[in-house]
Amino acid sequence: MKVLIINGPNLNLLGTREPEIYGNISMEEYLQKLKSEFTSYELDYYQSNIEGELINRLQEDDFEAVVINPGAFTHYSYAIADCLKNIQKPKVEVHISNIYKREEFRQKSVTAANTDAVLSGFGMDGYRLAILSLK
Repeated sequence: MKVLIINGPNLNLLGTREPEIYGNISMEEYLQKLKSEFTSYELDYYQSNIEGELINRLQEDDFEAVVINPGAFTHYSYAIADCLKNIQKPKVEVHISNIYKREEFRQKSVTAANTDAVLSGFGMDGYRLAILSLK
């Protein structure tokens, strides 16, 4: 199965950005762990700070499932929500932190309704759990 893991804005800073919230491992490091665990999967990773680039990547349609952490776009990107709505493949939304224990604006996801599941608060392991749910 080809899984697209897609991260939104500021997630390129994982490992250095607010380590007390997001941990101290980079996505590139964690991706290597995922690839060594899920050897029967093809894991493709994409990150952008630009909303339209995320939508363009999702519309390439060269994957069988999506694990997405939209970052801040979670809370206001109806464009990404609409894009996800039109993808008829398994989709899991991931949030590293527990968004329900954070600022009020972070507690609403406009994208979640267009995914099959949401994982929040499991740290980087949320990506692993999302992939496990695709089996």
